[in-house]
Amino acid sequence: MNAPIDFAALKTRQQAAWGSGDYAVIGTTLQIVGESLAEAADLKTDERVLDVAAGNGNATLAAARRGCIVTSTDYVGALLERGAERARAERLEVSFQTADAEALPFADASFDAVVSTFGVMFTPDHARAARELARVVRPGGRIGLANWTPDSLVGRVFKLLGRYVPPPAGLQPPSLWGTEAHLRALFGDAAAALQITPRDFVFRYRSAAHWVEAFRSWYGPVGKAFAAQTPEKAEELADELIALLDSQNRAGPGSLVVPSGYLEVVITRA
Repeated sequence: MNAPIDFAALKTRQQAAWGSGDYAVIGTTLQIVGESLAEAADLKTDERVLDVAAGNGNATLAAARRGCIVTSTDYVGALLERGAERARAERLEVSFQTADAEALPFADASFDAVVSTFGVMFTPDHARAARELARVVRPGGRIGLANWTPDSLVGRVFKLLGRYVPPPAGLQPPSLWGTEAHLRALFGDAAAALQITPRDFVFRYRSAAHWVEAFRSWYGPVGKAFAAQTPEKAEELADELIALLDSQNRAGPGSLVVPSGYLEVVITRA
C-alpha cells in the first residue's frame, strides 16, 4: 500500500520548480491558446473573469482585451508581475493576486467565468482544484480550460521526465486533465454541459536542440529535472528529448515545427 501523498510538501516543491527559470519566456509563445479559449468561452464585456494558475497572463490578457473585469491569480508572484508588465504595456486594467488554485480566496459564485490555460492541470490534488473552480463560478457561468493531452508532445515530455525524476507513488499525472473521462469525473454534477474541442498548439524552434536549450533554461520543471541528474544522465535526458522532438518534427532538417495536442474545454456550471 502506498503511503498517503503529502500534498503540502509536494506543492512547495512544485512552486519552487515553477518559480525557477523564467516561465514567461516560454509562456508568451502560447498566447494564441488564451485567445482561442476566450472565444470558446464566449467572454463578454464587463463579465467578471478569474484566471487561475495564470502564469504570465495569456488568458488574463485575452479576457481583458474583450473588456472583461479580470482577476489574475497564480501561486508564483514573479509570474504575476510578468503578467502585470504586459497588461500595463497594453493599458489594460487587471487585478493581480497571489492565490493557490486549491484554496481560492474568493466567495462562492463570485465570477461569471473562470479560465486556466495549462495551469490548473498541474495542481497536485485534482479533485480539490476542480471543486474550487466550480465553487467560485456562478450557476450558468463557464469554466474554460486548455489542458495538454496524455499523448501530446508535452504529455510525453512529462512522462519522460518522470523516468528521471519519479513522482510520488499514487500521484495523478497532470495530463489526465486532457481526457474527457477525467474531466467528467472531476466536475460531475457541477457541470450542466461539457464542450470539448481537440486542438493543437504548434511549437516552433530552430531545432530540437534549441527547444531543449530553451526549456532547460526557462521552463522550471524541465530545468529542475536536468539539475537533479549527473552530467552523464543529463546528457542522456537531452538525447531522449531531442529524439522525441525529431520524431514529431514536420518541418524537416532545417527547423523544428512540432504540434502538441490539447483539449479546449468549456464547462457550463449547473
